[in-house]
Amino acid sequence: MNRLWGLKNKVLSGDLLEKSEALELLEMPLEDLCEAANALRLHFCGNAFDICTIINGKSGKCSENCKYCAQSSFYETPVEEYPLLDTDTIVKQAQYNEKRGVLRFSIVTSGKKLSDEEIELICASSKAIQETSPIKVCASLGLLDEGAFAKLKAAGINRVHNNLETSKRNFPNVCTTHTFEDKIAAIKAAQKAGLNICSGGIMGLGETMEDRIDIVLTIRDLGIRSIPVNMLNPIPGTPYENNPLLTNNEMRRIVAIFRFLVPNASIRLAGGRGLLSDKGRLCFQSGANAAISGDMLTTTGITIEQDMKMLDELGFIPYLWNE
Repeated sequence: MNRLWGLKNKVLSGDLLEKSEALELLEMPLEDLCEAANALRLHFCGNAFDICTIINGKSGKCSENCKYCAQSSFYETPVEEYPLLDTDTIVKQAQYNEKRGVLRFSIVTSGKKLSDEEIELICASSKAIQETSPIKVCASLGLLDEGAFAKLKAAGINRVHNNLETSKRNFPNVCTTHTFEDKIAAIKAAQKAGLNICSGGIMGLGETMEDRIDIVLTIRDLGIRSIPVNMLNPIPGTPYENNPLLTNNEMRRIVAIFRFLVPNASIRLAGGRGLLSDKGRLCFQSGANAAISGDMLTTTGITIEQDMKMLDELGFIPYLWNE
């Protein structure tokens, strides 16, 4: 117990934990760890809660072989296929979410990267959203270069998402059609273009707890402060269809350790949260302070109304954090 409080006080004093210290948290009593992580969240972030929604802007068989993904062309999975949505459809969805209190709206597309023509269409949609709504526009469009990211920035998109998915060590076990280094290069290109970054990982891909710590340390080194924590939803037809589901307590320990490592971050519960019996409530009391609400890309999520009710009960206030 004294060691846990010592690590907590080190973080409160403004110092960052080393990997060896994060590994110590694996053995700490769960309830004590989660209580300490929640105290860190309150100290660094208050009751601000960064809630966002996404739209599956382009769906279909992707050229990449990520083993968790129903949209990969490598696997026999039932998934709806359609080209990039038109501007009117995207704008209406943004307005729908904004009227329900959502502060961020992200356009997410399948595929390794968008074409130049598709980038122009995304830019047009972003501009149209901003003409009618105050909602912040984000995007997750694949492994683009700095020129494409600069166009997005000029069109009013202020944040792009690019998950690292797993650690550098484990990445080749998850995907072989692009590399961990490709991910890092795209993130750095977006940062060079002046964009804020959202990047995290998927828990349950066969990684170890050390892998999970390594993901966050890489993200921290990149200066990223919006960190999605996805929980694998094993989809039939993918290579990971039989992977065991993580438990609520496993997810609580993960988000608590992430909070210790990046105390001022938006630790964002994302895909798979609906598989938790409490829809993430205990994780929000263990250091998490952000979420993706509504439907996910290929699975059903949690309604905005349900989430807003839970946030109010927990004392959170929707707020644009790490803007």
